Amino acid sequence: MAKDLLFEIGAEEIPAGFMPNILGQLKQLAITKLNDAHLPFESIATYGTPRRLALIVTGLADTSADISERHKGPSASIAYDTEGNATKAAIGFARGKGIDVADLVVEDGYICAETKTAGVPSKNIVADLLPELIHSLNFPKSMHWGSLDAKFVRPVRWLVALLDEEVIPVEFATVTSSNVTRGHRFLGADEIIIANPASYVQTLKDNFVMVDQDERRQVITDQLHVIANEKNADIVWDDDLLEEINYLVEWPTALCGGFEDSYLSLPDAAIITPMKDHQRYFPLVNKEGKLLPMFLTVRNGSNHSIEVVQAGNERVLRARLDDAKFFFNEDRKKSLIDRQEGLTKIVFQEGLGNLADKTERLLQLGRVFAETCGLHEDATVVLERATELAKTDLTTGMVTEFTELQGVMGKEYALLDGESEAVAEAIFEQYLPRFAGDLLPVTEAGKVLSIIDKIDNIVATFSRGLIPTGSQDPYALRRQTIGILNILLNSEWNTPLQPIFVESMNLLNVPLNKQEELLQQVEDFFILRLKNIYLDREVPHHILDLLLSNRELTVADVDGYVKALQANRIDENVELVQAYTRMYNLVKDVTFIGVNESLLTVKAEQDLFAVATIAAQDSLAAWLDSDYDTIVALPNTLVPTINKFFEGVMVMDKDEAIKNNRLQLLRLAYNVMAIIGDISALK
Repeated sequence: MAKDLLFEIGAEEIPAGFMPNILGQLKQLAITKLNDAHLPFESIATYGTPRRLALIVTGLADTSADISERHKGPSASIAYDTEGNATKAAIGFARGKGIDVADLVVEDGYICAETKTAGVPSKNIVADLLPELIHSLNFPKSMHWGSLDAKFVRPVRWLVALLDEEVIPVEFATVTSSNVTRGHRFLGADEIIIANPASYVQTLKDNFVMVDQDERRQVITDQLHVIANEKNADIVWDDDLLEEINYLVEWPTALCGGFEDSYLSLPDAAIITPMKDHQRYFPLVNKEGKLLPMFLTVRNGSNHSIEVVQAGNERVLRARLDDAKFFFNEDRKKSLIDRQEGLTKIVFQEGLGNLADKTERLLQLGRVFAETCGLHEDATVVLERATELAKTDLTTGMVTEFTELQGVMGKEYALLDGESEAVAEAIFEQYLPRFAGDLLPVTEAGKVLSIIDKIDNIVATFSRGLIPTGSQDPYALRRQTIGILNILLNSEWNTPLQPIFVESMNLLNVPLNKQEELLQQVEDFFILRLKNIYLDREVPHHILDLLLSNRELTVADVDGYVKALQANRIDENVELVQAYTRMYNLVKDVTFIGVNESLLTVKAEQDLFAVATIAAQDSLAAWLDSDYDTIVALPNTLVPTINKFFEGVMVMDKDEAIKNNRLQLLRLAYNVMAIIGDISALK
């Protein structure tokens, strides 16, 4: 008879941002471990609130499945003597598998043993499995408490482990399992008996704990929209904020608060940021999109004395907005351009000067990049001015207090200073994208400023030997690198990054004898990130290895080749791969210096020279025009001639001059493929 399993880990408040990943881990670990134990089940669900993680497995079999395994042993010639008697090898093999030697069978010249393991009661399996689940969970940060060695995301306070009505004994950090859980911290009972897994969700709901995070999320969403409609307003929606709030409450009750109209004189960002990032409030706007002096928030509790809660939230926000108003008024006493001197007082990185020094580097990098990508003169002027002002808002009180507003307030202050909209937008866009899925810069100047700012950060950090390893990336260099690549992939620039890296190293005073190694490290870092981008798009490994072996390719080249190779799968053309592999094996160490046509005496080599010369010219012309489809299609046109060459010509001729000339000919033909990358990646 099938059973249900409940496992609840009760803890002190778990950080909201950790919860989705933890619940995902818990579910996947349970599935894996149950499958490994050959214990069938119908479904698995995980639930989570700030104070608990829960796992419910329904339809769990009484026992695990019987296991039948076939084990391959020594060869029959070793297992049996000439008279067919079992040798010590066969006897030992049978004993090791726990079967009688007479039960051994011979298959394909080897002896085999079939063993059967009877199923294990589910109670025994889950008793071992549940502690493993606790110990297998990983967290961004763990804690240990008291004098205990045990670690968890937060101190564990209770455990519930039930197989139907039976308590499964589990112990962790001196806490032993039972059938007793806890309700809402203020509204529910301190001790609640769970009769069985099927009653878990409703029993907690009766004690003001909405344990199903999906239900809770929908309730919050519905409540927020009901209030917004009542106010004839729209919500400045944020899915990330909703997800955070969802894991901050166990019994959600939405409410609306307000603040004085006078604060609306502040830039919208100066109001919205304290609301969302500091107080977890949803701002409201009218139907025209204008900010209203109202906000929505969610209480962890019922609507009892909701007006008191509302007043408390309004009081806290008012203090935040008072700070914002004070800093804004103080900041406006000085323009951004007049704040440049303050950059000398802010250290960029240890040993790498201050933000004034960084600004000077960015100005030079901007000039180099603008020339490399052929930036329009008007955009170049905007870039120069935006770079001069780029970091000045970091000296303002507003950004010092609300660091999330870097770039945002720079844009606002630039507009108030009378700077052009293009300059103000580029100041804002320098930090884009700020996270996965964020907006990319749109303006030409903003794209360049974002790229060079990130390159300066990356090269500077690498020059200090602080290269990200494993999960450690305190300067977010991976995110910045992916940001650069995504900007380039979404632009029309075919711009090599190597000159920018080299210029950055020079500006950072990296010694010449260390530049080659540093350049290699930075390029490898970018190549790996670019490879991961395309792997996420399900581009095959070997195609990426082919392309990324050519370090001369720009990001635009790689993107063009990927699309062309996906459309014309030369990697699946066996004859082509074989032909170019034969050439590669002969010429991989040969440098092309030219073919002496007078030494071509055999028709097959004359034919190859003719078609290879034309193909090489066509390939180069197509490359100059970024015609990747033509480049990818050209190698296949040489295959018949290459095959005839190998059939009729001895490459390694006794005459050294003829041999070397034929190798040069093959190198010429191979170069039609080499413009893409290293053919050995397709072998």
